[in-house]
Order: sequence, then structure tokens, then C-alpha cells
Amino acid sequence: MIKKGDYVKVDYILVVDGEVIDTSIEEVAKENGIYYPEREYEPLGFVVGNGDLIEGFEEAVIGMEVGEEKTVTIPPEKGYGFRDEKLIQEIPKEMFAGADFEPEEGMLILASGVPAKIIKVTDNTVTLDFNHELAGKELTFTIKVCEVQPAEQ
Repeated sequence: MIKKGDYVKVDYILVVDGEVIDTSIEEVAKENGIYYPEREYEPLGFVVGNGDLIEGFEEAVIGMEVGEEKTVTIPPEKGYGFRDEKLIQEIPKEMFAGADFEPEEGMLILASGVPAKIIKVTDNTVTLDFNHELAGKELTFTIKVCEVQPAEQ
């Protein structure tokens, strides 16, 4: 049974609002129109309890065994948190004067190295949303354990 400190590899399917939005399984990606040829579709490897993944995902694999599959729903507080209106900022459009692109609604950018989505563009301002795109969402993962390497004693 998986415990903290174990290195595991899992296949997963992530469903948000009834739609598959991510998976480690190539066939599932193709079936759901989210396939990217440049991506390597393979089981996700991580050390349980290291905090590399969202809390709810790491908690979900504890106690599972190789070959076991389960579906879990992770609430926002154990996923990407809740949306925070303070993370939506309006900045002067002139700040983009030296950029190699014209800001457009829906565009994902790095603002001082931090990912943000442009949610509004006016003649004078650009409104950026720094919330994670999955903030405030329930995440439903189907997880299948492919491999477990027990923690070194």
C-alpha cells in the first residue's frame, strides 16, 4: 500500500465541469479532443508527500496498490484554492508598449515571470487575472497506480 515517501507512477484523467481537460493517457486525450502530438503521454511520477502535486491528489493515492484505480473529487481547498479577486489587476496598456505582441482578451502571458490571463483590454488598460485557471473548481481525477517504489527505510 502506498504511503508517504514512496515514489509512484500513476495514470490519470482530470475532469472539470463534466469535461476531460487533462490526462496522461494518449488514447483518452485523442478521444476528448485534447491531444497534443508534442506531449509525451506517460504515467506521472512523484514522491508522495513531497508537495509536488496538489494536496488532494497526493492524499488520494495513499493506501492504493499497484493496479488499483479509483475516482476522487477534490475540493478547491485541496486543489488550486479559491479564486481571489485581489489577484485581478488592471494595468496601463502602455506597459505593453515594448512587448512583441498586442494584448488580447483570453491570451495567457507571463507578467514578471508569473502566469496571467488577459481578461479585458480597453484603449488605456489591460486587466490581468493571476488566479490559477483551476482556482475555485472541483477536480475529479480517475487515478490508476502503475508502479510503486517503497520509500528507503
